[in-house]
Amino acid sequence: MTHINLNRNRPKIVVIGGGTGLPVILTGLHQYNVDITAVVTVADDGGSSGVIRDYINVVPPGDIRNVLVALSNMPEIYKQIFQYRFNSNDQFFSGHAIGNLIIAALSEMDDRGIFDAVQELSSLMQIDGHVYPASDTPLILNAKFTDGSQLAGESHISAAGKTIDHVWVTSVDGKTPEAKQEVIQAIMEADQIVLGPGSLFTSILPNLMISNVGQAVRETNAEVIYICNIMTQKGETERFTDAEHVRVLNRHLGKNFIDTVLVNTEPVPKDYLDRQKYDEYLYQVAYDFKGLREQGCRVISDNFLKLRDRGVFHNGEQVVEELMRLLGRPRSWDANELN
Repeated sequence: MTHINLNRNRPKIVVIGGGTGLPVILTGLHQYNVDITAVVTVADDGGSSGVIRDYINVVPPGDIRNVLVALSNMPEIYKQIFQYRFNSNDQFFSGHAIGNLIIAALSEMDDRGIFDAVQELSSLMQIDGHVYPASDTPLILNAKFTDGSQLAGESHISAAGKTIDHVWVTSVDGKTPEAKQEVIQAIMEADQIVLGPGSLFTSILPNLMISNVGQAVRETNAEVIYICNIMTQKGETERFTDAEHVRVLNRHLGKNFIDTVLVNTEPVPKDYLDRQKYDEYLYQVAYDFKGLREQGCRVISDNFLKLRDRGVFHNGEQVVEELMRLLGRPRSWDANELN
């Protein structure tokens, strides 16, 4: 693999999030000569991850599995085995990915916990960078809605069909959720912090609501970049503009901590999206340049759109190229509108 030389010491980039968007960015960053740390949410309670979490009380492994594969230098066949998901007619293993089972087994061995298990697995999988679970114990995502009601559990919150006011996390063991010191050190020493792309309330904010993670992100000297979603999301960000996404992040951390926002301004072709397959996506996020600038953000607006399989995604290569350019730009630089 050819790495691009940035003519400097390896810049330190910390990417925080979860879901399907995180591996897209990490796969792109993996092509560059940068020191990557992925901080991965551990508040997922759905799918194979949720079943494993309920039965053996470990951190849900699904997002961690996908991140490990994105940063692995193993031969492709080994990655495919790690990602293989058993068919639904295999009753005992139905729906489980092999990688999820391996992560769960390692975390249970010798009571080492998920953090140490992932570090050992990172070595075995020849990971180029660092993969850190946001917490060593499973977390529960809690939400209060604008009607005053509350719910616990990421999947329940998304399915409630209500407008979320704010979210917070609690630990299944009753202790105050905290990230390992390695996570905090990576954030404080970073040149660039990248949030997203991913579900605002259920992939990004669960990490930032861990008190020492949120504090580190507020205090770091790194440039904090938010990659705004292209589509609004059912049960989370219905009718949100890009400025409202940023407003929610800033409000949760109590200050305007987002330095730069990457927003897609390329229109999604009408009737392209398969709304049965991607039923959680509603409409394209509206662009509000004035609302973003009022929050002190530098705004990078461009065509970050990738259309594939009747779905709408970020173009990982285009996004990462912009992240690399930002490493060489002073933060006082004003992008204005680039489209």
